[in-house]
Amino acid sequence: MNSDFMDALATLEREKGIKKEVIIEAIEAALISGYKRNFNQVQNVRVDVNRDNGRIRVFARKTVVEEVFDARLEISLDEAQKINPSYEVDDVVEIEVTPKDFGRIAAQTAKQVVTQRVREAERGIIYSDFIDREEDIMTGIVQRQDHRFIYVDLGKVEALLPLSEQMPNESYKHNDRIKAYITKVEKTTKGPQILISRTHPGLLKRLFELEVPEIYDGTVEIKSVSREAGDRSKIAVHVDNPEVDPVGACVGPRGQRVQTIVNELKGEKIDIVRWSEDPVEYVANALSPSKVLKVNVNEEEKMTQVIVPDYQLSLAIGKRGQNARLAAKLTGWKIDIKSESDARELGLLDDEEELVPVGNEEDAFVPDMDELE
Repeated sequence: MNSDFMDALATLEREKGIKKEVIIEAIEAALISGYKRNFNQVQNVRVDVNRDNGRIRVFARKTVVEEVFDARLEISLDEAQKINPSYEVDDVVEIEVTPKDFGRIAAQTAKQVVTQRVREAERGIIYSDFIDREEDIMTGIVQRQDHRFIYVDLGKVEALLPLSEQMPNESYKHNDRIKAYITKVEKTTKGPQILISRTHPGLLKRLFELEVPEIYDGTVEIKSVSREAGDRSKIAVHVDNPEVDPVGACVGPRGQRVQTIVNELKGEKIDIVRWSEDPVEYVANALSPSKVLKVNVNEEEKMTQVIVPDYQLSLAIGKRGQNARLAAKLTGWKIDIKSESDARELGLLDDEEELVPVGNEEDAFVPDMDELE
């Protein structure tokens, strides 16, 4: 090695952030193994790389003893004092044993070490970049797929989209651009592994943050998301400022904001409802587009009994129970739905009790009202 090589290490330090001293120490350690392997030596040696000119020297390290039993590891006191009279027993003497053709081995070893360290550093940088992006959204390009994963290029690394995280109403082709939610970033022996999802509720939340400035700046808060990917989702929003309409902000002018998200999710229907700390109001809102006449709350069992008009029962339950199921996930309350006539038959309502809709159903936004079974 020469001064040019040392200059190259300095450049690596500037461009890749790999400290020059760390590489040199790794080269010295690798050269010790290389020396022992190539020259059939087993003695204790030290390799020194000159930090200025790159010159490499190999030193055999021997312990000073009264009587030598292993000449490879020991040196007599008399021999040691011929080198330097100040040596005493148990001191360590270093004797240069650099082979004539060691430069070739050194060059090959140095190249391998530098390549490995650069690869490790690049992997470390990628991991550091992406660990901060966990639970965030990124745009990538589909590269290829097999029976387990779709491989998506995120720029510096290829992410894995597992079969279980793919939307059932989507098909993916080479060079398709997709937005995906980063679920996990792991360190592996082959470098960082990035797992992404198209079905995670977090994807919907991040898409709203991208499209709705009021969510991005914190004016409107997303309280909860429930999702059956590719089919329907519900999202509950809240705002502290009474002058701001959280549902209207998410919908956008002429529904443009939510429609952009619906398009990105290939037609997935999205119900946007107003959050409330009152479970009666919150559950009623969550069941939109159905009207709710009454909500009975059982705090101990975290359960609600909901009464809806007879003609709205199918709407409240939804196809295959989807509307009720999503509302329960959104609110965290179990929901038992009864029609008004059934409720009266069961004695859950007085005969004369007049019911009016509860909740803020006028605030809810539902892109598609076709919910009848």
